Amino acid sequence: MKDPLPITPFTAPVKGSVELPGSKSITNRALILAALCRDPVTLRGALFSRDTEIMVKALRSLGFKVNTSEKAKTIRIEGRGGMIPEATAEINVGNAGTAARFLPAALCLKKRGHYTLDGDEAMRHRPMKGLLDALRRLGAEIEFKGRPDHFPFILHTHGLSGNTVEVDASASSQILSAMMMAAAWSKGHLELHRVGQVISEPFVRMTAKLIPRFNRGFVPDIDAPGFDQFFHVEPDATAASYFVALPIATGGAAPGYQIMGLGENTELQGDIGFLTVAQAVGLHVTKRAYHTEIAPGPAYHGVTQNFNPFSDTFLTLAALAPLLEGPTHLTGIAHTRKQETDRILAMATELKKLGQGVEEFEDGLTITPNLKKLRALAAKGVKAKKLLSIETYEDHRVAMSFGILGCHDLLGTGQPWLQIQNPACCGKTFPNFFDVLEDLRKASKKRAK
Repeated sequence: MKDPLPITPFTAPVKGSVELPGSKSITNRALILAALCRDPVTLRGALFSRDTEIMVKALRSLGFKVNTSEKAKTIRIEGRGGMIPEATAEINVGNAGTAARFLPAALCLKKRGHYTLDGDEAMRHRPMKGLLDALRRLGAEIEFKGRPDHFPFILHTHGLSGNTVEVDASASSQILSAMMMAAAWSKGHLELHRVGQVISEPFVRMTAKLIPRFNRGFVPDIDAPGFDQFFHVEPDATAASYFVALPIATGGAAPGYQIMGLGENTELQGDIGFLTVAQAVGLHVTKRAYHTEIAPGPAYHGVTQNFNPFSDTFLTLAALAPLLEGPTHLTGIAHTRKQETDRILAMATELKKLGQGVEEFEDGLTITPNLKKLRALAAKGVKAKKLLSIETYEDHRVAMSFGILGCHDLLGTGQPWLQIQNPACCGKTFPNFFDVLEDLRKASKKRAK
């Protein structure tokens, strides 16, 4: 893949269907829960990406047997009934927030365990205090090798002892999810008391729905008799947001354009809430049982939206705000300043480079579109053979969101005007994102002839 990667615009409305990867949020939760389960479990439709590979590698280092087939999109884990096989291990969580929060909590189920944990430079700045405070209250000892309450550290575990513990998940819902999963396999009854406001509540509900599916055993799969139990991973609703919004950039969508696997039976992911935002902007959205149909509307306009319940998708709308009529107001996203990067600052910075009016607040953005200025900047860049360039800050969602904007034939020539730096950062959750986008473009172009 080229770096930076020029985005070739669509010259015809998008047509066809999109096959989504499995949900990262569900895959990494299911990996932890399957490892704690008493039965062997095979995940179907699992995501294969940087974040899930980090989790698989960590589980193997802890002594769990994990077999993977990327071609079949399956991962088989032999659960150990809440036991952690290895008493020592060195684990690097990279910049995977799910691994960073879920693993330390699960490790504390081990009596007399000693684990060295670290992450990349960005992870060393992400919030961990709420989780580590709860684990210390339950008997864990933590030796910090750098800043207090941040990676790297050595975790000395003694089992999860105690009846109640306060959990502050105001910085990340993953903290509460981590404690919920570990508590379900703790000895006795461990009660969690929330402290402060929990952000991204739908992810907590996702965890609550998943735990009993693993903790209480599985109903045998009549289509696949045998000893293994099976769990089906839903397609990624966050990744769907890019393709739901794509018709805004491509001049519409031909009849039959649909997102496969995302529909009325998508029950675990709160990010399906982006569909309501798409409707408010002006797209026509029809949910079927196992797919969603997207059709163009007569016009697309800015909206005022609190993105707290599905904050990973705010970047999708922010990147396309230059193509909307009127301002776009995004709120409820203060916590995204402490994710892969400061996402509010990143989007504000890149949109300003594109000539857009941007007001930045602690918990959001107001974007006033200026398509005329964007077109002038793009024309100037093409003439100078220096395309407008998006810095992605090692953040996959910045890359994918602006990748959708680049699909707009801004200059009416069908030639690239926007390029994405470090497109490989999409490997975190959607390694072939730009391939999928290019396949759609080619298919739409062929059908338009």
